[in-house]
Amino acid sequence: MTISARVHYATLALIELALRQPEKAPVAVREISQRHGIPGPFLVQILRTLRSAGWVQSIRGSQGGYRLAIAPAELTLLEIAEAVGCPETNGQTDATDTPANRMLHDVWDAASEASRAVLARTTLAEIAARTAQDDAVMFYI
Repeated sequence: MTISARVHYATLALIELALRQPEKAPVAVREISQRHGIPGPFLVQILRTLRSAGWVQSIRGSQGGYRLAIAPAELTLLEIAEAVGCPETNGQTDATDTPANRMLHDVWDAASEASRAVLARTTLAEIAARTAQDDAVMFYI
């Protein structure tokens, strides 16, 4: 499984919204973009996809932005990857059908299944909690 920039950025945006969920205030696209280095127009497209999935709410106006619409524990990284459009790669090629080629396909399939299993058991809440803990440990001067 290849994790695209789109999936990575979507997950970063969702982590930011999960961390800010207790505040209940919407988070501006500009804040997410600047904090995580995500190009603004690309982030807007991603947030629209996440809104269509029902995971974020958009709030209009000068104090508007986005906020998480579901509990972070209800969302896995695999669901995010699938919703945002993570392409499934399994090493399929036009190579000649040989024992070595078939064996490699089996290995690529096993690797893909292993990565899907990790993403399926990892929730947004877990990543947000680990991020918050790591951020609290950092010492700023």
